[in-house]
Amino acid sequence: MIFGSVAVDEAEGAILAHSVSLGSGKLGKGHQLTAGDLNALRAEGISSVIACRIEPSDLGEDAAAQKLAEMLDSIEIRRSPATTGRVNFYAEANGLFVADKSVVDRFNRIDPAITLACLADHADVRTGDLIATIKIIPLAVAGHSVERACQVLRTAPAFRLKPYKPHAVSLIATNLPSLKPSVMDKTARVLQQRLVSSSSNLVSEIRVAHRAQAVAEGMQAALAAPRSTEQMLPAMIVVFGASAMSDPHDVIPEAIRLAGGTVVQVGLPVDPGNLLVLGYLGAVPVIGAPGCARSPKENGFDWVLNRLLAGEAPTREELTGLGVGGLLMEIPSRPLPRLMATADHKAEEIAVVILAAGRASRMGEGGQHKLLAEFGGEALVHRVARQAIEAKIGPVHVVVGHRSDEVSAALHGLDVTIIDNPHYATGMASSLKTGLERTEVSEAPGMLVLLADMPNVATDDIRALAKAFAKASATAIVRAVADGQRGNPVILPRSTYEALKAIEGDIGARPVIESAGLPVVDVEIGGAARLDVDTPDAIVAAGGILKG
Repeated sequence: MIFGSVAVDEAEGAILAHSVSLGSGKLGKGHQLTAGDLNALRAEGISSVIACRIEPSDLGEDAAAQKLAEMLDSIEIRRSPATTGRVNFYAEANGLFVADKSVVDRFNRIDPAITLACLADHADVRTGDLIATIKIIPLAVAGHSVERACQVLRTAPAFRLKPYKPHAVSLIATNLPSLKPSVMDKTARVLQQRLVSSSSNLVSEIRVAHRAQAVAEGMQAALAAPRSTEQMLPAMIVVFGASAMSDPHDVIPEAIRLAGGTVVQVGLPVDPGNLLVLGYLGAVPVIGAPGCARSPKENGFDWVLNRLLAGEAPTREELTGLGVGGLLMEIPSRPLPRLMATADHKAEEIAVVILAAGRASRMGEGGQHKLLAEFGGEALVHRVARQAIEAKIGPVHVVVGHRSDEVSAALHGLDVTIIDNPHYATGMASSLKTGLERTEVSEAPGMLVLLADMPNVATDDIRALAKAFAKASATAIVRAVADGQRGNPVILPRSTYEALKAIEGDIGARPVIESAGLPVVDVEIGGAARLDVDTPDAIVAAGGILKG
């Protein structure tokens, strides 16, 4: 590829490396220049552009990305079409993402133009999660580099997804006078939540005295119990001790031996999760759970459980190799991945963000503010916020900016959190990001984005969107439509938040929706989905009265 400054008179057929703004529009990066483009550039006094010419042996960015992506095909992984030199890969099942660092490193060292980024090895993923991306950095890349990269991928898969397999899990809990029954009850509930992503079942719970012989007898009873047809799954035993394990010959490891099993490892270099025990009764894995596993927060128990559910049999060498990256407890922002992903999501968990910061430029210079227009004697912004509150799907936040004092005053008396966006003049993207700065929003499994200038989006419409989001287990994008045409509001799941933080300018979430690779559920709410009032005439036509 030949790259550099090119005289306009010689630039026909060249590909722009940087966008060029013209009075009649913009020629974007990656655009191949035509004779008409050159005339337009000359008319504006532009004599040269930064561009490239693709040589016969080169591959364009999309063709190169597509060719490399085809080497990574898997029935458990879906890939996006190549665009702007990028192909994204998404999980098609709940499971364990497994990466081969040596292959990924060799791939990335072939040519700086060719990159592969992916999740950490043995990451826990859900259906629809973005797990990897191939990106060609320049507009074209040498064909021989692409072929060398393909050869690396032929030697071994750079990554794969191991879907979780259903298991029939037996819980054995030991009892001491100091342990409350309510704690044991919660332990069973939290374990069941951890099992939902693999469609595993907690088929029995046995409570015994905190003695090795009693636990061993409980293990043998669990394996000998009659099993129904739906329980004919690989078995697993999880033991929660009433007292923490403190020695290789303590109650749980000793019970495994008394029951005729073998102990693979006592102790784990993951904190929290140090006091884990792993053993086997024949082919049946037995996990002695650390006390921290009574909480849904991620800990070493999750790391071992995930491997077993995905069909792995962790060795002592593998378990003792988890120390790098194994310090989890000092990360205050760490979410509760299993609790969030497996809970029965309810509409009440959704955060509502109302965008009310715009400059209302189409109302005319110095004109009346559209959000202060009255509908049925109620300011428009008050009406929209009130209906969101009455939907009772979660906390309501209103992002303000232009004439913020007046808009905030119009919200008086409503149970909303008002968030000031000092960067509102840069466009809608800044308001989305401002909303996500609130912990109450960023930790919610979904965010409903509602435009403050849409008077006819009713409370029942908002509830219908929330219901669809819950039905999709909080993993899909839910969008209001009118006669099949996309509109607003939209609910965005938490997996899109990082992408939303990267957008810029006067755009909404549409680029994220189109590139996220998530299912999109359309909910028909009629004309309200496409009616926003941006001009004085539109306000009057919709039944409003101009104020403010």
